Amino acid sequence: MRIAATSGNAAVRDAPAPRRSGSGGFSLAEGANSSSRAGTGSLQAIAGIDVLVALQGVEDKAERRRRAVRGGRAALDALDALKLGLLSDSLDQPALNRLKSAAGGLTAETGDRALDQVLAEIDLRVQVEIAKLSRR
Repeated sequence: MRIAATSGNAAVRDAPAPRRSGSGGFSLAEGANSSSRAGTGSLQAIAGIDVLVALQGVEDKAERRRRAVRGGRAALDALDALKLGLLSDSLDQPALNRLKSAAGGLTAETGDRALDQVLAEIDLRVQVEIAKLSRR
């Protein structure tokens, strides 16, 4: 038995061309101008923006580590300012607010166990100081 390699496209390719009317072809209506083409272009631009926003949300391990180190340093600076304010008896509400805001991102996982442990200890100290100062 012999199998001939025939293509399904051969029947379409060999078919006679369709007959066209004599009116000339496709034309747009009066109300349909180029605004519909501009709409599809803006949709493609929006899709491109969505991709960029999604890519910005993806962060690598090094970026998480840098952000965690920056937050840890800010918390240590706020604790130092708190210590100076207590020693000079000039503790004010903005110092407490800075301490509360510095405590915000200390518990995020960075992937580095040693760094996570240090940040957890800083966070514990910040929480203790906030609790002591809120009793006053």
